[in-house]
Amino acid sequence: MGIRTGQQYLDHLRAHPREVWLRGERVADITSHPAFARPLAHTAALFDLQHEPRYADVLTWKAENGETVSTCYLPCRTPADLAKRAAAYRIVAESTFGMMGRSLDFVGSVIYGFGESAELLETLGGDFADNLRAYARHVRDNDLFLTHAIITPQIDRSKNSGDQADAFLHLGVVRETSEGLIVRGARMLATMGPIVDEVLIYSMANQKQEDSNYLFIFAMPIDTPGIRQICREPYDNGERLPGNHPMATNFEDSDTLILFDDVLVPWSRVFAYNNVPAINHFHANNTGKNHSGHQAAVRGLVKLEFVVGLIMEIVKANGAEKFLHVQQMMGECLHYVELMKSCLVRTLAEAEPAFGGTIKPPMLPINSARMLTSRFYPRIIEIMQTVGAGGMQMMPSFEDLDSPIAADIQKYYQGAAGTDAAARIRLYKMAWDICGDAFGSRQVQYERYHQGDPVRNMANLFLGYDKSVCQGLVAQAIAKTGQDILKPADQSPLTSLSSITLAA
Repeated sequence: MGIRTGQQYLDHLRAHPREVWLRGERVADITSHPAFARPLAHTAALFDLQHEPRYADVLTWKAENGETVSTCYLPCRTPADLAKRAAAYRIVAESTFGMMGRSLDFVGSVIYGFGESAELLETLGGDFADNLRAYARHVRDNDLFLTHAIITPQIDRSKNSGDQADAFLHLGVVRETSEGLIVRGARMLATMGPIVDEVLIYSMANQKQEDSNYLFIFAMPIDTPGIRQICREPYDNGERLPGNHPMATNFEDSDTLILFDDVLVPWSRVFAYNNVPAINHFHANNTGKNHSGHQAAVRGLVKLEFVVGLIMEIVKANGAEKFLHVQQMMGECLHYVELMKSCLVRTLAEAEPAFGGTIKPPMLPINSARMLTSRFYPRIIEIMQTVGAGGMQMMPSFEDLDSPIAADIQKYYQGAAGTDAAARIRLYKMAWDICGDAFGSRQVQYERYHQGDPVRNMANLFLGYDKSVCQGLVAQAIAKTGQDILKPADQSPLTSLSSITLAA
């Protein structure tokens, strides 16, 4: 089949109804519910983007079976292949201004890397590794849209999964059968879950042996009987005017808690099970995290560029761009953007060997870029709030532009540098969605925790970092300053210090 059109994607959703609950009611048809209308339209547009002649050479490639498929499944054998993936990520990210974190290419890159790394699961025996390879090809060749749910619900974080109030609050294996695994319990966060084709279930690395019953890797169609999704409250239920909330009405990533009610997962859909060390080893070493991390870093850069550009327009419209302290804050934002660019250059320049003769972007600059995003994005939003100041709160509704008080609106809401009232209101409405509305608050929270616990991530960077260069310089400095350069070595009282050995 190869790449799908947006209409084919929507037709598939309509033909495969799933159980989704929103505001206390079951959604009868995802494709016709107003809360999902615009995000669905933007997602369908991403499918159509692959067919546009000006983008096709970047967004697609010809697979070994002759199918034209997405670039997020492109095996990378040269830095040029990695550069093509990065260019494709950027085109997709620019289409949603980096606001839709679970675009088609994110989990697509995860499953590509999983399939590429399937040999890590050979130690499990059986068909697990082959199942994963076959599934990765299935997703690629059918252009499926996936979400993942990799976190256990935050019920009692002080306890392991098996020690919760109920043995199956967290998703676990009820029993094995000749047909597959029966699973029960919940996972989060299935971002974009209501409008995807399938869900991929796995866990983070470094899981404990005592939670072995809760560790596995599998994937299922989202419309499988027994799979239920409960949505958080949407930021737009289809009733908001896009003019008043241009970002929230268009680019919402719906988040869900996903429940499995004694669902049968066929053995052909099980990729790892019943071996904690092997699963931990897979998650620590597969290339899915490299490629999806690369996608996330590119999207993060686009998002920073968009938000910084929005701040530039705000300070232009209110005349604050002439103030030194505002220029200093703008320079700070640009500093963050340039650091992100530098990290992404390293992902290509320092590519590492992977599986089967392929290469992968290195994790150090990828993780650095993503951790920087988690710190920079909230700071940039704070700067937007600061330079926008009280003007953020005083904007009228867009309807006022066509009301009996339209003349007052045009007169009193105009801005600096020839900015008319309509342009200034539109600009500030967009900014408020990003920095003041619930949609914007979710975006900050998403970036802060998108890569996981930022404290643990920073600590892991320190623990796993090659410290030899930094510590070697210290050893050299102690050796060099241990001898007074103005005296011969045999006369210097500091000579003995040069023999100090630092602790490893």
